[in-house]
Amino acid sequence: MTGKIAVLPGDGIGKEIVSEAVKVLRCLSEDFGLEVEMEEALVGGTAYDATGNPLPEETLNLARASDAILLGAVGGYKWESLDISLRPEKGLLGLRSNLELFANLRPTFLFPQLVHASTLKPEVVSGLDIMIVRELTGGIYFGKPRGVRRLENGEREGVNTLIYSESEVRRIGKVAFDIAMKRSKKVCSVDKANVLECTEMWREVMSEEARNWPEIELSHMYADNTAMQLIREPKQFDVIVTTNMFGDILSDAASMLTGSIGMLPSASLDKNNKGMYEPVHGSAPDIAGKNIANPLATILSVAMMLRYSLDKPQMAERIEKAVSAVLDEGKRTADIWTQGTQRVGTSEMGNAVVAALRRQI
Repeated sequence: MTGKIAVLPGDGIGKEIVSEAVKVLRCLSEDFGLEVEMEEALVGGTAYDATGNPLPEETLNLARASDAILLGAVGGYKWESLDISLRPEKGLLGLRSNLELFANLRPTFLFPQLVHASTLKPEVVSGLDIMIVRELTGGIYFGKPRGVRRLENGEREGVNTLIYSESEVRRIGKVAFDIAMKRSKKVCSVDKANVLECTEMWREVMSEEARNWPEIELSHMYADNTAMQLIREPKQFDVIVTTNMFGDILSDAASMLTGSIGMLPSASLDKNNKGMYEPVHGSAPDIAGKNIANPLATILSVAMMLRYSLDKPQMAERIEKAVSAVLDEGKRTADIWTQGTQRVGTSEMGNAVVAALRRQI
């Protein structure tokens, strides 16, 4: 059965990194029999420039009709002056909400070849393997009321609402517990139950749901302490489950344990495992068009796509082995380059992964 992939390069370095991921998909199709068809569409700032809408109806319809979505990145300085309703990020949020992609999986793992690329001591990060499960369609990013209003005294007041229903918390908890059953059976639920009533309820619901998973060891931790512990002793964590905003912040912090945010993929899934796959990093407009961006996070996002949405785990393993082989060869983009390794550009790195794949034939 042929899988349909919506390819949404987006803004900034998005087009460059997605092009390399598409090379990998084409290699798997031509040389390994992967049956996929790809169709490209606009999203984010480039979509706004072309249509006046960061998420055109044509793009949303393509995403709905596809089995998986490959996204580059959205945003950039160029569009920061737009009204918030028209900014590129609204395209991303619109995809998440319209497709009900409520579960964001953000793995933080360290290839052994890159231990010295981390700013932390090797003994702290060697063997690192954390899965952050972030609730993606609720919380303060979507809660209402929201906006900026003018008070009677003329002062402006900004309002955003943190809101979660019990069913939303239970749903993301089930995803985290299910993933943990395939790993080390440990889940840390992160909240701010000491000051936020909403996350006090989050903690209660997670504890209730954990009773249905007797093999899981559930712990709770405040978000600020988690940030500290990720730097102090990251290997104490296996699966972390948390809210939309805390997950956004903590996963970016955790990514730097690996030496570069350019190495980490992510998946955003609905209840049927249809997903959108994208690198954790942003659009990096300052380096766009310079052929220096790291495409490996996007290529590894394709591996996640094959594993979770297209049910092709062996193809996913091929990609991961190819990336590891390229790192063994000493090839590095600027963000992970260290003395004694070979600095390569975006397209060169993509070509190297394809070459490593073909050596598996």
